[in-house]
Amino acid sequence: MRQHLLHFLLVDRSYPKGLIAVEKSLKVGTLDKRFDLLVYDREHHPILLAECKAPEIPLDQLVFDQAARYNRTLQVPYLLITNGLETKLCRVDPDLQVLVPLPDLPGHSEL
Repeated sequence: MRQHLLHFLLVDRSYPKGLIAVEKSLKVGTLDKRFDLLVYDREHHPILLAECKAPEIPLDQLVFDQAARYNRTLQVPYLLITNGLETKLCRVDPDLQVLVPLPDLPGHSEL
């Protein structure tokens, strides 16, 4: 799934290759974790965190919770989860502390 998403970001959405990190380590509390994809803006601030699951894994609250845990460290404004069959994207509203669903993934310059 990760490679499909990466291809989509690079080819279909024209995200700059140099601003995408793939499978990097991340410290969540005392635990070492790995995110799937992290997109940066032109100033190299993280702006989109993507978590990829296998097709048989439903995109339920547990998957959102995992992405949200990672985001406590990263503080990105956009979260994306996908299993290849379904993709969910949301914007993090820091004032209301909620995730706001978005209908489609914007281009890199719009994030």
